[in-house]
Amino acid sequence: MQIGRAAAYLFKNKERRHKILVGRDTRLSGSMIESALISGICSMGVDAISVGALPTPAIAFLTSNMRADAGIMISASHNPFHDNGIKIFSGEGLKLPDEMEEKIERLIGSKELVSALPTGNNIGMASRIDNAEGRYIVYLKGSFPRELSLNGLRIVIDCANGAGFAVAPLVFEELGAEVIPIGARPDGRNINLNCGAMHPEVISAAVREHKADIGIALDGDADRVIFSDEKGNKIDGDHIMAICALDMKAEKRLKKNTVVATVMSNMGFDLAMKEAGIHVVKTQVGDRYILEKMIEKGYNFGGEQSGHLIFFDHTTTGDGILSALQVLAVIKKTGKKLSELDRVMKTFPQHIVNVSVKEKKGLDCIPAVQNAIAAAERKLGNMGRVLVRYSGTQPICRVMVEGPSKKEVLAIANNLAGIIEKKLN
Repeated sequence: MQIGRAAAYLFKNKERRHKILVGRDTRLSGSMIESALISGICSMGVDAISVGALPTPAIAFLTSNMRADAGIMISASHNPFHDNGIKIFSGEGLKLPDEMEEKIERLIGSKELVSALPTGNNIGMASRIDNAEGRYIVYLKGSFPRELSLNGLRIVIDCANGAGFAVAPLVFEELGAEVIPIGARPDGRNINLNCGAMHPEVISAAVREHKADIGIALDGDADRVIFSDEKGNKIDGDHIMAICALDMKAEKRLKKNTVVATVMSNMGFDLAMKEAGIHVVKTQVGDRYILEKMIEKGYNFGGEQSGHLIFFDHTTTGDGILSALQVLAVIKKTGKKLSELDRVMKTFPQHIVNVSVKEKKGLDCIPAVQNAIAAAERKLGNMGRVLVRYSGTQPICRVMVEGPSKKEVLAIANNLAGIIEKKLN
């Protein structure tokens, strides 16, 4: 409730009536948190409009499309059902910068909110829109070339029992594909549970079982996507970025001949882009940092290995369904299967170990960890790299190692993980 009040207070001025859009994914706690948020928003004199269970990118789009002052999405993305979170978008459909989120955090516990509460006719009104899903579907279909269709394609779509369960199958069906949906029966507790982008082995098996042309796996709030080719091979965000970047360059749509990626992207991606004459700009992990760099420098495409892809000519945030449509457009234009398109890059052996930690201490302040990282980097030299960072949403330290051989990468990553576990627990 206090977060709702703080967000409403931040986006409110005295000139007119204001409105904030509220959406959620399929988690059990979503409705409970939604009610509290809406109470907080209305208590600050701002109208709250609920759109129900929809993907995170749908909230970003609808906030801008409906000219709301802000949008709020209740979701913990790829996390288990018992976690939940709150994402806030500006009226332009952009995720808030760090300084604005910090301001909301300060406001939550301040007396400033209490003194600003209105009464009588000045409190906000809560309402619900039932056609929001249709608006979003029309928008998604508009991102797909009008001269193309998905006729003749058999697609398996894993909705992760999440926010895209109703929208995603309809989009591909209406564009002509034969669609086989899985992970499309949410019960509040099964979001991301052995399905979706976090479990790509499921979509791979389903593609082989149904002899499909492609598999598409979303995460819980449908802002990221992982693919399976027709042979059941996993295709991650780096490979999709490479495929789409080459297509955009060929059609002279890639602004400044540049792709924005994060420090997690595989070295193979960098090499593929270099060979194609495409520049790569790196940011810290997080799609909002990618977007900030795109806006700052005037780029129009970027993404993460995890499947967050931002096609800025169409959207202001990662959108798994829209990203899938762009890949399908390349398949239809070229007449090639996804396995053929995937040959554009070769992945360096990479291994990631997630270490549960009791406290996120500064890694720079732990000599044993820094010494171990330095030793690993010396061993790999120019043929690999080491990246150690904390998860932004879980009490986890991620250890990522890339190198020339799978065996060496595995040994180095496990050794580092053991040292970190010992020092942080």
